[in-house]
Amino acid sequence: MSEWRGVLMPVAAMLAAQALLSMATVTLPVLAPAAAAEIGAPLAWIGLFVAIIYASSMACGLASGALVRRWGALRLAQLCLLSAGAGVALLSTGQVAGVAAGAVLMGMGYGPLNPASSHLLNRVSPPRHLSKIFSLKQTGVPLGGVLAGALLPPLVLWGGWRVAALCVAGACVLLAAALQPLRAGFDVDRTPGTRVGLGSLAEPARVALADRAGRPLALSSFFFAALQLCLGTYLVAYLTAQQGYDLVQAGLTLAVTQGAGIAGRLLSGALADRSGRPRVVMGAMGCTMGACAIASAFAGHWPTPLLLLLYAVFGASAIGWNGVYLAEVARRAPVGAVSAATAAALFVTFAGVLAGPPAFSFMLQSGLSYGAAFVAVAAPALLCGLVLLRSPRPAAG
Repeated sequence: MSEWRGVLMPVAAMLAAQALLSMATVTLPVLAPAAAAEIGAPLAWIGLFVAIIYASSMACGLASGALVRRWGALRLAQLCLLSAGAGVALLSTGQVAGVAAGAVLMGMGYGPLNPASSHLLNRVSPPRHLSKIFSLKQTGVPLGGVLAGALLPPLVLWGGWRVAALCVAGACVLLAAALQPLRAGFDVDRTPGTRVGLGSLAEPARVALADRAGRPLALSSFFFAALQLCLGTYLVAYLTAQQGYDLVQAGLTLAVTQGAGIAGRLLSGALADRSGRPRVVMGAMGCTMGACAIASAFAGHWPTPLLLLLYAVFGASAIGWNGVYLAEVARRAPVGAVSAATAAALFVTFAGVLAGPPAFSFMLQSGLSYGAAFVAVAAPALLCGLVLLRSPRPAAG
């Protein structure tokens, strides 16, 4: 137990930050039915809003290595929370320009957080528990979605959608302030004189190019993320428009996938640490999510319990791989370059986030069914899973 004493507080701090930032990024999609008319934008623009968030995340994440060295991981996490809080607050302007600017600010907060948390957790974590710890922290992503779905609609009924957005913004500011007492102990390794300039943006690329063996992992994360986002974006539409389910049933199924995603992250982290073969664990999850996506194309008349089981396994695998991936990136990173390596890895991952839903939409517009589109997105994820399953067994130490 003694080896966990120095880990619990950093994990709790970064888990809270991850959950709240995740909640912030899904605030507008949750509020959209109430807010779209006043903003003057169609609901279809939600996808553009999400794309702006992740594009901003990709760009800002590239500088996180230098920012962590200059300010420290905790200070950067605080600034991420303040940026996201300002972005959510801008939603309350009810103007398209304000919403777009808010999306940029939310991305500026979301992008550097994982590199910052990876730097801190890699420094304080026992190596044999790294996947478990990273996976626990990554449960903040689906947890943020659960919090948004559970808390924002009642806030809208109570005070309106603007009040709901401002409550999320206020929570980000409060958490940033609450983390301040931890800063002295967490940011002991910072180097205040570190320069942050255009050269900082190239650092992640240099780290990534030096790690040839890590490229299959990065490529897999692109296709896994694309499938993960397609599942979250189109599942309700698929079940209601093509499979004949009502909105309540479809919403329950989506909730099951998110809850299973939390369990999947915890289970995959434990399996990766116990087996010592994180790539194989990721490969198994890639094969599972691909198989589930293909099976979902033929699940229209399945009994409800069987359908829920399918989507629970789908959610556990499609949402559950991220912590194992980030832990493996941290293990492979050169000394002192964990944040830069994470930024490079997430640049590829977020590219999959940006590419997946638009590609799925294009296939639908081209006449493919939802089921056929899921099969098309599943195929490369399944192939990547098979490649990772063939990873060599680590040498005996």
